[in-house]
Amino acid sequence: MKPKAIPGLPPLREVIARHGLSADKALGQNFLLDSQLLDRIARVPGDLDGATVYEVGPGPGGLTRALLEAGANVVAVERDRRCLDALAELNEASGGRLRVISGDAMKIDERVETGDGAHIASNLPYNVGTALFVRWMTLTEWAPWWKSLTLMFQREVADRIVAKPGTDAYGRLSVLAQWRATATIAMPVHRSAFVPPPKVMSAVIHVVPAAQPEGVSIGTIEALTAAAFGQRRKMLRQSLKGVPGAVDALASAGIAAERRAETVSVEEFIELARVLGR
Repeated sequence: MKPKAIPGLPPLREVIARHGLSADKALGQNFLLDSQLLDRIARVPGDLDGATVYEVGPGPGGLTRALLEAGANVVAVERDRRCLDALAELNEASGGRLRVISGDAMKIDERVETGDGAHIASNLPYNVGTALFVRWMTLTEWAPWWKSLTLMFQREVADRIVAKPGTDAYGRLSVLAQWRATATIAMPVHRSAFVPPPKVMSAVIHVVPAAQPEGVSIGTIEALTAAAFGQRRKMLRQSLKGVPGAVDALASAGIAAERRAETVSVEEFIELARVLGR
């Protein structure tokens, strides 16, 4: 669906200049101003007409505009009070489809604010991006309250999320993202797309929840991956000693104790967790 422009909105660069905004390194900010790129990101979740989208760190509202133009109702959390006036103008122009919460996203109960079935779409601040992602992926209740995740990360983090066993990027984040969800890289984003340009490349990832395997809890998966990848260069018989029963469970799961965590597939971690849960 072609985005519908919001009437009367000045160019984003003009809004930033008028409000004297600049990216704050301490808040992990890097502004995206390319409207075509922002429209592409807003299309990743699919049809957003009438949908609710939760956004963290909208800044001056670049991605927020694209989401609103795609027909979404947006709930945005912004810690930087300098951006609130610009976002208030965007809310007025959109006919009240933007609700801004001034605060720290790490302290927000997103489900309370959005209800079930919301999409999450954000150019995440670098300093809290991974922590928020882990929180959204380690919910005890599954299927989750969110419908999909469309998130901008540093390319290195994005690669870790989608990595396969036997690669340098494969680790705990990979298993947490893939054991009950499908994670893909939707598009790479060059550093030059940001203002100011960061030192690293970025990528947009897209995550859709899948069914949780039977007989496996997130608590067990977390414990296994934290221990195994916490000492990833050691054999499993050594790294898993701190998880009660895990070393003995390796044989029942068909996993050699001499292997290292980076060679253990997501499916094998699931089976090991299932054996431990019996």
